[in-house]
Amino acid sequence: MRAARLSVLTFTAVAALTAVTGCTEKGSSGDSDRVIDVTATDSKCEVSKKEFPAGHVELAIENKGSKVTEVYVLFPDDRIVTERENIGPGTKQKVTAEVKAGDYTIACKPGMKGDGIRQEVKATGGSAAKRDPRLDSAVAAYRKYAQEQADATLPLAKTFAAAVKAGDLEAAKKAYAPSRIGWERTEPVAESFGDIDPKVDVRADGLEGGQKWTGWHRLEKSLWQDKKITAEDKTLADQLITDLTDWQNRVGKADITPTSMANGAKELLDEVATGKVTGEEERYSHTDLVDFKANVEGAEKSYELLKPVAQENDAALVTELDKQFAALDTLLDKYRADKTSYDFTSYDKVGDAERKQLSDGVNALAEPLSKLAAAVVTKSS
Repeated sequence: MRAARLSVLTFTAVAALTAVTGCTEKGSSGDSDRVIDVTATDSKCEVSKKEFPAGHVELAIENKGSKVTEVYVLFPDDRIVTERENIGPGTKQKVTAEVKAGDYTIACKPGMKGDGIRQEVKATGGSAAKRDPRLDSAVAAYRKYAQEQADATLPLAKTFAAAVKAGDLEAAKKAYAPSRIGWERTEPVAESFGDIDPKVDVRADGLEGGQKWTGWHRLEKSLWQDKKITAEDKTLADQLITDLTDWQNRVGKADITPTSMANGAKELLDEVATGKVTGEEERYSHTDLVDFKANVEGAEKSYELLKPVAQENDAALVTELDKQFAALDTLLDKYRADKTSYDFTSYDKVGDAERKQLSDGVNALAEPLSKLAAAVVTKSS
């Protein structure tokens, strides 16, 4: 769950344009009609071209401002298509995308707040790039996985909601973390539904102006910090189930591609780095390691499905990813007695040195994982 978000309308289906992070360094930006330079400052969002051919294109992003920024590609109705977060001042990022013909908006978001500074762009002619048929199988398998996670979440969430409505503080605490696992495993897909995620998984510091705080973290605060269940909490428990049922019903309609799977795996590691390792995500319950493990599992699922094609295109990358996933899984196992359970050490009991070790493990995996999408499209583009 991100601490800051675009407006509610922005977070909807990931569709025709799908990010690929960690793309190969081929040539310089500007030497191809498929490369779009995006220059972000605190007050501007400049693009080198506003029209480009459909197919695989590259966004070469540079932040020349003084604030950390994000860059989004949106459909005309504000559906989010792809994004790159946490671009620090003076840094550059590259995002390769598979795009169909149509109109889009590129938005830079200095300070990672608000709706962003926007530029209208257009992809013309052609069709989506060809891809290895095995990747179609990977997409189908991942779609099934995402639906299974949503289906499994609802009974667990209903157990949590029932405990809240019964006023049973201890039972609600016990049911809280398990109810979030499926969501955390498939968070990039879940977050793509913009009118659901801000209601279900937002933290207090992520609220937009005038937005009512609802969802898991609002109830988490009541259970652990306020230590009481109010009449409003019981109403919020019902609302949580309504919103999660909506998510469950819509998961099957999400546009999923090989590149969105690879990008989503990297996003899950970014979620860990910016929320779980810091302890910000579950600041009241300290169940961060449960979310941490679920995020890693979701990333690993995408990777395993894409691995056969990535192995052919970049065997060295696959070797490194296998190594780093195994290392991070081993590190997480230190914080649970039973490797088949999700009964992890409370994160407030994890010291600074141990948190640094976890952070280093995440970073060691995130760097090669950012190259997965490029390995997937290398021969299929």
